[in-house]
Amino acid sequence: MKFNTPLRYPKGRSNILSFFKIIFAQNDLLGGHYVEPYAGSAGIALNLLTQGYVSRVHLNDANPAIYAFWHSVINQPEEFCKAIHDIKITTEEWRRQQDILSFPENHSALEVGFSIFFLNRINRLGILHGDVTDEKSHSSHWKFDARFNKLNLIRGIEWVALHRSLIRLYNQDATDLIKTVLPALPDKTLIYFDVPYQTGERCLQKDRDFQNNRASLAELIKKNVLQHWMVSYPNNPGIMEMYKGYPAIIYNICNNVRNHPKDSEIMIFSNRLVIPDWKNPSNLKTA
Repeated sequence: MKFNTPLRYPKGRSNILSFFKIIFAQNDLLGGHYVEPYAGSAGIALNLLTQGYVSRVHLNDANPAIYAFWHSVINQPEEFCKAIHDIKITTEEWRRQQDILSFPENHSALEVGFSIFFLNRINRLGILHGDVTDEKSHSSHWKFDARFNKLNLIRGIEWVALHRSLIRLYNQDATDLIKTVLPALPDKTLIYFDVPYQTGERCLQKDRDFQNNRASLAELIKKNVLQHWMVSYPNNPGIMEMYKGYPAIIYNICNNVRNHPKDSEIMIFSNRLVIPDWKNPSNLKTA
């Protein structure tokens, strides 16, 4: 059964979950480890874990608020579920949660983690730091609690908590994770660098690796990551050049932020990874 992650994510990933399952099967990775240096909603990681494809997942996010969310879900699930149960979905509460996220230093990790969760579920596009346009839409045609089904969300948090002993959580830049965490992981590991889009303050993800150091990150991955790895970016000729000589595919995406049919991504693979022969050309095609 597919697990719906509690966080909404601008880059939809449900359409490529089967692709990852095939990769694990064809590369003798079943029962191994799986790493997401840019975890975000961690949808693929949690599905692979809860469906028994991996024995352990490693989730990292440089964004302190997203880290606070996962830390709270893993370490304080009862309190987090109570907060979901008790909260009233109102414009006043939306403003209060915006204030918490704007001044996280004045609040506990649980409060910050819950604020990013609340705003991610309530805001129309799953983005954060809403503006006046968002507020107007909340009071007019947008159904305020459209994606805040308390019962389903509580069940999702509880399901994650059931597997928390198999989840390792980090709050590092991806470059630091490569240097400090990955060397200690077994060879039977797949690392998926789902690099965030560069969309400024309204993006769910914020990591300076993408904004300033894409080329440095590429070199670090190619030289330092010894296990199997995959990288995905918005389709761009410059990215192809950074990973020249490595297998790659281009696939169309359904992007919740920019739902344009022509949007596409490029996915690059480490040289020794066996790439599935994907049969659905509407999702994936050979680069």
